[in-house]
Amino acid sequence: MEFSTGFGWTRLPVLAAVFIFGSALTVSAQIIPPFSPGPAAAPDEEAEAAEAPDVNDPDVMKGIDVDKLDWSQLAIDAGTLNDIIAAKKRAQAAANSGLNWSSNANANGSSAVTVKQSVFEFWDTRIGADMTVTSEPRTMSELLAQKAANGGSLPQSSGSAWATATAPGAGSIWDKTAVEARVDPGSEQSKLGASLTKSVPLSGDTSLTLQNGYSVNQHGTTAVPGIGGHITRNYETDQTAKVTITDTGTSISAGQSLSTTDDKWLRKVGAEQKLFDNVTVSGSVGETSQGTINKSVTAGFKKSW
Repeated sequence: MEFSTGFGWTRLPVLAAVFIFGSALTVSAQIIPPFSPGPAAAPDEEAEAAEAPDVNDPDVMKGIDVDKLDWSQLAIDAGTLNDIIAAKKRAQAAANSGLNWSSNANANGSSAVTVKQSVFEFWDTRIGADMTVTSEPRTMSELLAQKAANGGSLPQSSGSAWATATAPGAGSIWDKTAVEARVDPGSEQSKLGASLTKSVPLSGDTSLTLQNGYSVNQHGTTAVPGIGGHITRNYETDQTAKVTITDTGTSISAGQSLSTTDDKWLRKVGAEQKLFDNVTVSGSVGETSQGTINKSVTAGFKKSW
């Protein structure tokens, strides 16, 4: 929609200010001061001088015919306003659906590069790649520095491609289904996993989340003519229960996992506490296949903008 006037949109704010100022002066002139007996007080000359317009002030109405102004173009109905908001949302969604790149420098001189793109918004389906990019040393000093940071060898570039999707659950059985696939050609590894999540409110500020995960890890290459292949697969399953207290920012979890390489369930318990905005501290204690106990305490900061 195009708007056109004889004077341009840049003067509308000035006209509105003049109109409001003139209305205020008219209302002030119609107010009758209360009767006060006795001699009339002398007017405040400084106030009158401040309120009186200066003849040297520019005439903002010069060259403008007020009778020809089209004030109807300032009226926007609710339908038009909704169309404008919807157009802005579509433009934002189109911008978010493009490729999203991010890069972080590693201590060994390489860079961690991540690229992702949304391909289906309904199920939040995304595809992407995680890459480690190294740069060729240009001088002998850079070559020695990279070898010293990587144990005497130069870092190698690598990468993996992945795809994720989040789908609805199955009625009252579970709430959300998440599927993830990842392929790493450099290390000849691939993974296909799925998790089922169910959330149950316990009280006003406490909830219980149950999650079952299943994954298949494959390592090796397939056979091609003239070259034999060797493939090994590892099947894993895990079960986790997590209680979250919203008011205090505390969550406690307990779970267990089992894989075809282990002969028993490995149990794990953990807790997470939110200290303040975007900062959390978490700790966990879990069993290992070697029979030892694995303990860890971590602190994290997360900020989105």
